[in-house]
Formats: sequence, C-alpha cells, structure tokens
Amino acid sequence: MRSHSRPQGRVTETEHLEIPMRDGVRLSARLWLPVDAQDRPVPAIFEYIPYRKADMVRARDERNHPVFAANGYASLRVDMRGSGDSEGHMPDMYAPEELADAHDVIDWIANQPWCSGSVGMFGTSWGGTASLQAAIDGPSALKAVIAVCATADRFNDDIHHMGGLMLTDTLEWGATLPAILAMPPQPDAVRGDWHTQWQDRLERLTFPVEAWIREDMNNAYWRFGSIADQADRLSCPVLAVGGWTDRYSNTVLSLAERNIEKVWGIVGPWGHHYPDVAHPGPGIDFQSEALDWWDFWLSDAQEPPVWPKLRVWERTFDPPADALDRRNGEWREFAGKPSAYTVDRNVGVSEGRLLERTGDTETTSGPLTAIPHDLRVGRAAGDTGYFGRYGGLPGDQREDDERSYSIETAPLDDALHLLGACKLSLAVRCEQPLSQLTARLCDVAPDGTSSLIAVAPRNLALSDDLSETRNPEPGSVRQIEITFPTQSYRIAAGHRLRLALSQSYWPMVPPAPENQVIEIDPAKMILLLPTLEDMPPTSGNSPAPARPREVATSYTQELLPALERTRDFEPDGTLIDGWHQPFTRQNFHEKQMRFGYETKANHRIHPDDPTSAQTDIQHRLVLDRPDGCAEIDSELTKTAEATAFHIKATLQVHWDGDEVSRKHWDFRIPRRVG
Repeated sequence: MRSHSRPQGRVTETEHLEIPMRDGVRLSARLWLPVDAQDRPVPAIFEYIPYRKADMVRARDERNHPVFAANGYASLRVDMRGSGDSEGHMPDMYAPEELADAHDVIDWIANQPWCSGSVGMFGTSWGGTASLQAAIDGPSALKAVIAVCATADRFNDDIHHMGGLMLTDTLEWGATLPAILAMPPQPDAVRGDWHTQWQDRLERLTFPVEAWIREDMNNAYWRFGSIADQADRLSCPVLAVGGWTDRYSNTVLSLAERNIEKVWGIVGPWGHHYPDVAHPGPGIDFQSEALDWWDFWLSDAQEPPVWPKLRVWERTFDPPADALDRRNGEWREFAGKPSAYTVDRNVGVSEGRLLERTGDTETTSGPLTAIPHDLRVGRAAGDTGYFGRYGGLPGDQREDDERSYSIETAPLDDALHLLGACKLSLAVRCEQPLSQLTARLCDVAPDGTSSLIAVAPRNLALSDDLSETRNPEPGSVRQIEITFPTQSYRIAAGHRLRLALSQSYWPMVPPAPENQVIEIDPAKMILLLPTLEDMPPTSGNSPAPARPREVATSYTQELLPALERTRDFEPDGTLIDGWHQPFTRQNFHEKQMRFGYETKANHRIHPDDPTSAQTDIQHRLVLDRPDGCAEIDSELTKTAEATAFHIKATLQVHWDGDEVSRKHWDFRIPRRVG
C-alpha cells in the first residue's frame, strides 16, 4: 500500500485547454501536471462530467486532481459537450455523442507529449457511469477506471424508475439538468463571442424529462448505456465504489457478480458522494485508495494487487434519525463474488409469522388477504432525493408498518447476516391493470422501533423483467417477483425482521390512479434471504479512514444549511410533504466569482384521491463574476389524471437582471403502465 507520508511533487495548472472531437466540436478541460511531465511523460487520469469545471464543482475538483498530480499523474477535468465551457449541444443524458467523445478524449490524452500513453478514468454519479460505459470495448490506452456511485442499469438502478414506477427523483433532476446546461460559459474559454455560444446553447436546450417519463418500461432507450448485461465486455479493471444510503447501491455487487475477474468493489454506509466527504460515515480516504489503484494499473508494476475483491460495510441497527454522522456496523471483506458466500434462506408465512421453511417449498393455496390502501404510507421514507442529503434519512417505520400488511419473525435467536438482494415471490390478485405494491424490509428492535433496511416498489402492470406489459384477466391470481436493492446488513439476535406491503409509497412514487382491492395469498409467499453461513472475518484490509487533507484551494464555502423538511396537512386533509435546501454559495476569490444554488420540493395529496397527487420543484442557480451576474430559475409541476401525467415547466435565464431566455414546456404523457 502507498505510504501516506510519501513526498509530493510540485504541480502546474492550466485553467483551460481545448480537446478536439472527431466532428470538430471542442471540449474544455482543466489540467494539473507534475512539473517535470514535459520532460518525463506520466500516466494520465481524467474525470468527464457536465458539471462546469469553472465553478459548479470547482471546489470538489480541487480535492482530487491536484492530489493526483502531486503524486505523479497528469489529471484532467473535462466538461462534456454542451456543458460548461465546452462547445456543442447535449440532447439527453448518455447520448451516443457523449460515449464517442469519451473515446476521443482518451485517444487525445494518450497522444500528448506529457502522457506516457496509459490513461485512467474516474468519476462519481454521471462521471462514474461514463467511466463504466467507456470501459466496454474501450480504447487500448484506457488501462483502468474508478466508478463511484455509478449505475450499470439505467432503468432499474438510476433516479428515473424503480420497479417499473416513476420516481419523484426524476422530476427534481428534470428541473435541475436544464438549469445547469443553461449557465453561461467563461468568456476567456470561448473562441469568438461567448454571448453567441451561450445564446446558441439556450436556443437548442432540450427538456429530457419528457423522455424519462414517457419511456416507462425497460426498453432499448434505457438499455443504451446500461452496461450490466455487457459486463463481460469490460476491457480494463474496474474499481466500483458505492454507498448503501445511495439510490445507486446495486451497482457494486451486481458488477462483481457478473465479472469478478475485472471488478473490485468497496461499498460503505454513505450516500451519493465521493467517500472522503461521506455522510453518513465512516468515510474513507478516497484519494489514497485511488492512488493505490492507479499506481498498479497505470504503472509497470509486476506484483499483483493485494486488495480483497470486495470490502463492504455491514450495517446493523441504527435508531432512526433524520441525520446520522456515523452508521453502526463494521467492514467485511470477500475474495470472490457475493453469491459464493451466501445460502438463500426460504422464509414463508406460518401461523401469522415469518418462518424459515425447510425441505419441499411447494405450498397449497390459502385464503387471500387484502393489502391496505392508505396514501399516507411513505411519509417515513425520508428525503425522496437520491443524493443522501444531510437531514433526509428515513424515520421510524412504525406508522407506515401499521398502515400496511405487516408480518414478522419471532425475535431471532442468532444474528442474521444478509449479503446481496433479497427476493420476494407473491401470488397477487388485483382488479385494475394500473396497480402497484411496495415492499419494505425493516429491522425491529426489542422496544418496537422499526428501522428501514430496504424498500422495493413494484409496478404490477409489468412483467418481472419490467420490459413488457402484463394484462391478466381481472380478478385472476398471478405470481410476481419483487427484488430488493442489494444489502450487507446484520439483524442482531433479539431483533425481528419485518416485511411490510402497501399499495402506495407516496411521495417517492406516484400512486396508482384508483383506490382498489389488491389481495395476496400468504400461503404462497416466498421470501429468499441471501444469508452468510460461514462468517468471513472482519476486514483486515479495511479502507483507510477519511482524513483532512492540506490542499491549496481557491474558494471558501458558506456553511451548508441542513435540509429543511416539511410534513403538514391542510384543513381539508390534504397531506403536504416537502424539503428545502436553503441557498448556499461558494466564493472563488482568485476568479472573483460566487456560485450559489437552492432547491425546493413540495408534494401534495389528498388521502382519498390518488389523482390529487402534485409535485412542485424549484431550482435556482446564481453565478456572480466580474463581467456580470447570471441567474437561472427552473420550475416544474407534475399533476396526475386517471390516464395521464401532466408536466408543466418554465426555465428563465437572466443576465444582470435582464431576461435572456424563457422556455416553457407543457406535455401530457399517457399512463400506460402505472
């Protein structure tokens, strides 16, 4: 492992350079180089995202790239086409041009005089996903990638859909992405007049949330850029890093299961962040882990790496709270794919309890049980957003459990260690084609406190692979499968495992358009629990804990206010659930810039009317710089009818108080599947 006291070299920085693409578009990059790289070429690594290197994530860039450069790597931050200071147009996430550009960037970097010809790629979220995509049949110069909080399955494990149901997250992101792309480029980073480039970008700006909602099944739209089923085509080693509090948590174990030869994994307790600033903690020293990775794969080292294939934080019970600085648990390590260590325990219903079955799993049908319909279920879910925002963790599940069909084990005699994806098979009867269920697994403490382990919404109008509709005869009984997100979790002796089923989970997913009767056959229920039988030791190769770094930065950040949550109701019974991330700002002194942002989300529903569900999103960006001030305000409202979703949105762009652009979108999308 790398010595943390290794002397670091001096670094030169280039604020802006241009990288030509095959179609003539030029992407903008910021470059950090070891001072002797022109005389002694070095390996290079780059991060490729649309989040504005000049301001929006400038502070985050300065936590990573200067450290890598000081340790002997050329390190670049590249704005994707149509974003930041890059030319071109971005029509949607993960467009074909985006993948082609990634390959062009790799080839360009590999041929620079300061590069040894070996290239690595890394990123979090969109950047991590782009790294995985580039590694499928990637260029020969791409030697390794690090994908943090990335998705390998865009339909099932992203912010748009879950279990075939639209997530509220897609509305927030639908308002946010156009606002980011509408920000102006830096004047000194543009060939010609920056106003002209900005105006062209604004005129061509699209609103991709329409496609995200309209494409409501796992089809070719979502499979493009999803590498889960192409993991055998990874052309270089992948270090996949994830967090259990993140909506993208399936990726690491999923990729390790599909291609353990090329994949190493780390999953911690945190949300959607680089893990050196993880929350909830404990975080890890991401920069040191990354340098160990680059040192082996991008150098001429002959000895194989000594890391375990998987290092995961095994969570255990935490008393529910809006915010936790540190989760309970411990690191465990595994030398191979997760399934090699687990046995599926078959749990069913007997005498009103969840009970492990042995021997033949065939059971006879029994009387049907109705699943309660209560639109209040889901209010204990926490922040609907996938970012793991401070103050947005799930609360005590007891009220939601009481409003659901809930069944549990007796207090456990021994601890139960879960690793992987729990699966639930149900025999279901429903009267209407547009119907849904949400399943939750909870850890119930001896005092009755219920802590959420995992949640899995399921659109009953879709096949088990979510790729096509299923229209059984009304009233017929149909077997359906529900797969929970992957977990590493220990349920302590004396605690109980609870399964809760509900017809809705608002506001995380919009409810079905009608109150209806949904029944299940408890006698035919099968819950498969991937359980560690022979316990591996706690990790002797635990990731190094996060530590403060002395990094020269060009900014100060105002204190980030905690998330403000709203849970209320109006006199007529309408439920209100929302959150507000108050305005916060970063000050970049050397550039004489200030960048600020603010987001509000408000959800309303009357518990007697599923079609009353409404979501309002407001997102605001402000950029102050010496030549003027840009302000972008994006607003989106979603309402529902029995047969359609209705989306209205407005994007307003001002420069020094004068309106530069105003765009409106207004569309109605039929509800084909839920």
